[in-house]
Amino acid sequence: MDKTTKSEIIESLAIECGISIRETWDIVGTILDTISDALGRGESIELRGFGTFKIKQYGSYTARNPRTQERVPVKPKKLPVFTVGKELKEAVNANHSK
Repeated sequence: MDKTTKSEIIESLAIECGISIRETWDIVGTILDTISDALGRGESIELRGFGTFKIKQYGSYTARNPRTQERVPVKPKKLPVFTVGKELKEAVNANHSK
């Protein structure tokens, strides 16, 4: 499976918009920092047509260490989750069928 890196996205964006790589790094960094900060405050982020980032809270539970089979308590935690938007889902499926 191929993957696109953050650097490749930045390079493509810089070319597409006709701005420097440095400016593009700053813009993308600001966007990602803003998303991270909002999630850190427990807020959700909706990018219409793309998707929604939000925090999901998981309660504590008891897990089992696969090596020792010992029961281990796991503390409650919060994890970011992404829900794909309708337009992105349709675009992925349209590209997949080609």
